[in-house]
Amino acid sequence: MRKVFTVLLSVLSLVSLFVVGCSSAEREKVSTGDRIPSFSLKSDNYGSLDSEDLNGRVTLICFFATWCPPCQLELAAVQQELVPLLSENESFSLVVIGREHSDEELEEYNKKKGFTFPLYPDPDRVVFNLFADKSIPRSYLVDKNLKVVDMAVGFEREHFDKMKDKIKSLLNQ
Repeated sequence: MRKVFTVLLSVLSLVSLFVVGCSSAEREKVSTGDRIPSFSLKSDNYGSLDSEDLNGRVTLICFFATWCPPCQLELAAVQQELVPLLSENESFSLVVIGREHSDEELEEYNKKKGFTFPLYPDPDRVVFNLFADKSIPRSYLVDKNLKVVDMAVGFEREHFDKMKDKIKSLLNQ
């Protein structure tokens, strides 16, 4: 009986490692240390943005959805705490992307929220799918060489504060 239990436990352990490994690989297409994938965004309201336009700038890329409560917390913190950095330092960019949203939806959403930063649409998840398969909010802090130096899935206040400190540090380099 003990031998059967040991074998069963070993098989379950291997299966759980396989499942965790597969799900992590599916979620994380871009990780810390990676260069961001090339992408283009187009907005009727804000114009076009190409990932190469971010070269030489510290950038925070945020993916969100209007229906997502943690996304609302993150965007409120971005508005209150990071937007002032935009006006203080021209070497900082903020790229906020509405996953599965159109320009019209984002315009209506922004009327309610009053954000002062651009909201770029990604209606077919083309850009999002370059970075990940699922889970929002999702943020990537990118250095001046387009390399991911920090990332977050979900919104945690403590991590946001650390990311904010990293942004300030990168801007001072």
